[in-house]
Amino acid sequence: MKPLVVVGDSMLDVDIEGAADRLSPEAPVPVVDVEHRWTRPGGAGLAAALAARSVAEVSLVTAIADDHDGRVLTHLLDQDARVVPMPLRGQTVRKTRVRAAGQSLLRLDTGDGTADGGSVSTAVIRALRAAGAILVADYGRGVAAHPEIRSLLTELARSVPVVWDPHPRGPAPTPGASLVSPNLKEARQFAPGYVEPDELAKVLRDEWAADSVVVTTGPNGAVLANGKRLTVVPVPAEIRIAGHVGSDTCGAGDRFASAATAALFDGSTVADAVSHAVHAAARFVAAGGAATLSTCDGAAVAVEDTTEACDAFEVAARVRARGGRLVATGGCFDLLHPGHVSLLRQARAMGDALVVCLNSDASVRRLKGPRRPIVTARDRARLLIALSSVDAVVVFDESSPSALLERLRPDVWVKGGDYAGVDLPEAAVIRGYGGQIALIPTVRGYSTTQLVAATQGCG
Repeated sequence: MKPLVVVGDSMLDVDIEGAADRLSPEAPVPVVDVEHRWTRPGGAGLAAALAARSVAEVSLVTAIADDHDGRVLTHLLDQDARVVPMPLRGQTVRKTRVRAAGQSLLRLDTGDGTADGGSVSTAVIRALRAAGAILVADYGRGVAAHPEIRSLLTELARSVPVVWDPHPRGPAPTPGASLVSPNLKEARQFAPGYVEPDELAKVLRDEWAADSVVVTTGPNGAVLANGKRLTVVPVPAEIRIAGHVGSDTCGAGDRFASAATAALFDGSTVADAVSHAVHAAARFVAAGGAATLSTCDGAAVAVEDTTEACDAFEVAARVRARGGRLVATGGCFDLLHPGHVSLLRQARAMGDALVVCLNSDASVRRLKGPRRPIVTARDRARLLIALSSVDAVVVFDESSPSALLERLRPDVWVKGGDYAGVDLPEAAVIRGYGGQIALIPTVRGYSTTQLVAATQGCG
């Protein structure tokens, strides 16, 4: 099968998260105590990672620099796509968001890289000619403006679907694109003097000589100008209910464009592709946005086993890409016993994947006392992941998994029935994004505390 090819400017996205509960004595600004650091591909790289959740094979034509951030970015990109590099002049672009309590406090942009304007390689030409569909994810850094690439895109638009996600600092889409997808703010910049989405969609369709233009309008869905027909595509009511005010919309445009391209790749009409993309983007935002594709950094202090943490978020992303139901549960799971196994098996039956949020050794000590845990976090994780009911394990260091759940955002959070009537500290987080809490009856006669006491009694 031919690959879906993403063409555009990639960058490195970094999220630094922590607690901000005091002001600096030097200036009236919040002090952030860093707890987590996460990295992910941004720009066209994010679009490629999202496309990989929808199709079997993705190629990414993008400009890459041989610097530290470029090597980190390349490693992240290689997990989802076959990277076909172009040279980058300057440094890799990195966008760093500083966040606390789920809210962005500051964004720091570094790097001045732009795509080199010289002749493109044979590998780039071959990658584009092999495409079954093409997504141009333009971030104004020169890839979409490259003359040879533009000439190829104009030619290929006659035979394969081309979706163009434009940028105000980038060039106009090449003629003949199947679908161009500016958001409302961008559309108003492209067509000054026009305000309403329907007017903008029609004007831009004619100006760009595109088959169709869709103007995305955030929580209101999208307006599609397809030929002479105008169609309003709303966000499904059930997804709007599941979402919440303050959702992180980072990456929503990339999710929309990648989903639309994947649908056209599979043979959908433009109207059906847009409807599918509206649904996919809304689910993506409701589930946590681009943060769900982040990889834990080795410098993160709150996650003891980074490999397991990364696997957990990858599992979550795959489940959401399929429209599935993610279930999570948490605890110490020290001395795994039949009660644990029963809870995990029932929890897994509630959805399409189960992630276990496991208390670190330090967290267990705070909760259970200095003689616990009996089994280290690494070995507890290994035992859990060996169970057929468990799809991934992520270790957290706090006494409560609230911060982890804010990022993971499972559809269902499962606890044992012994927590009935207990005010769970993570409950506000779960209910805040529209998740559910389920209690499963415990198996009588089994607890780690009882097992430890029995063992000591036999000594």
